[in-house]
Amino acid sequence: MCVTHCSLGHHLLGNIVKHPGRHAQTTARPHLSVVGRSKRAPLVIAACCAVLLAGCHHSETLVSAPKPVVALTLHPDGNAVANTLPGQVQARYSTPLSFRVAGKVVERRVRIGDTVKQGQVLAMLDQADLRNDLANARAQLEAAEHRLVFAKQQLDRDRAQSQANLIAPAQMEQTQDAYASALAQRDSARAQAALVGDRLRYATLVADHDGVITSEDADTGQNVQAGQSIYHLDWTGDVDIVCDAPESALSSLTVGSKARVSLPAAPSQSFEARVREVSPTADPQSRTWRVKLSLVAPNAAVRMGMTANIAFDATGEAGASRPFKLPVTALFHRGEEPAVWVVRANTDTLELRPVTIARYDERSVLVASGLHDGDRVVMQGVHAVNAGQHVQVVAPLHPEDFAS
Repeated sequence: MCVTHCSLGHHLLGNIVKHPGRHAQTTARPHLSVVGRSKRAPLVIAACCAVLLAGCHHSETLVSAPKPVVALTLHPDGNAVANTLPGQVQARYSTPLSFRVAGKVVERRVRIGDTVKQGQVLAMLDQADLRNDLANARAQLEAAEHRLVFAKQQLDRDRAQSQANLIAPAQMEQTQDAYASALAQRDSARAQAALVGDRLRYATLVADHDGVITSEDADTGQNVQAGQSIYHLDWTGDVDIVCDAPESALSSLTVGSKARVSLPAAPSQSFEARVREVSPTADPQSRTWRVKLSLVAPNAAVRMGMTANIAFDATGEAGASRPFKLPVTALFHRGEEPAVWVVRANTDTLELRPVTIARYDERSVLVASGLHDGDRVVMQGVHAVNAGQHVQVVAPLHPEDFAS
């Protein structure tokens, strides 16, 4: 339409310039004077042509120029995609240590980080009251034993007299009842003395396994209740690597599956591990599942509390994809799902491509799926472009910012 108007405008304007009189005659009306007709007609036609030409040029300005964007051609990393999760080295068994009786802590013999042996004394309570209780229990036991001896002697005499029919049967029954009562009192006093003895023994806290003290939960001079934690002990022996897995990773985490564990404290080593336990329910706060792995061959470099990176490797599957490393500035979101802007090869227009993130680092992300070798991905200004927009790819001002 614009081309037709422009052609018509140029044609009419050219004829007016070449033959002004002809147009004056053809467009003149009978009631106008010859002079008026010859002057007004070319002006009117020229004005119409100018309007047509102006409209043509206005339509041409609506076509926008390509938007410059910083985009780079991607190539995958050399390593296969792996579900990598952060974790921590923990003892398989970790128990709180506490007194079995209440009292005042008067001595602590170990500190956090100390290695202890089974049976080693760790802390003690004030034993004065417990020793008095034990003395009282033993005195009562001694009195009960004396009464039992007397009751036994009386029973033997009455039994002999009963056989000689010297006493009535009722008296014999009373003697037997007194002996049974004395025997029961002796047994009760003996049990009470043993109980008080145990309470005195419980006032000394000892390690029930070899291990390492990982926390101190009470101070010297503090009054504690029975069962209140004094220390936490990580047992020596088997260690676990513990991590919290998101829901998207659960399908690849089954009991017995293999993983590789690396420790930032020992970067030159890696350890084979197997999934030992997957929590059946999610944590209500973080909505993640606790996963525990056992190291196949731990060594002295593995220490409790160390951080670890756990790679649940997907190697061994044919056609395993390779990850792409992108700066965080390239990441966009479509709703709650991550995505990136990809420049189409043939049309230089933008496409919003959903991706799967394998790992988030401080300044970069590792894309596990959604991209292909040779894709051109927008690295900056991802919130200032639109789907289908025509763009012009330009090189970054500082290429070192996007170096792998």
